[in-house]
Amino acid sequence: MEPDFSARAGADTGLQTERRIAWLTLLIGLVAGAAAAIAGNWFWASGLVIGAALAWLDFRWLRKGLDALVIAATAQAGAEKPRVAVGAYFRAVFRYALIAFFVYVLFMVLKVPLASMVVGLCSLAGAAMAASVYEILRPGK
Repeated sequence: MEPDFSARAGADTGLQTERRIAWLTLLIGLVAGAAAAIAGNWFWASGLVIGAALAWLDFRWLRKGLDALVIAATAQAGAEKPRVAVGAYFRAVFRYALIAFFVYVLFMVLKVPLASMVVGLCSLAGAAMAASVYEILRPGK
């Protein structure tokens, strides 16, 4: 009987997709920031890049949190009442609070336009869509 590597292959593909989303998030933010800088709007350019960097950071924190949750769930497989560490809930809420704090400080102190940072944060959504379309359209898989 041959071992089933289909689950591992799916995990490898998922890891590749996660990496693709991470670098595409930064790339989209940098390209948008460069376009705004070329247009002469440096404050918007900085906000777009800052927003993309915060989106990238949020994605990394989310990925680490989900990885920890999967490990905890796997370790407790078969348990009648599986437990989730309180820290997992705290980190889930804390990452949003930390991003909101950064956006607030940058808006109030450095006067970076709020809308530009929000649009920069949307680079994560664009990266996820681009990676999904790539996964659907790539030949041979």
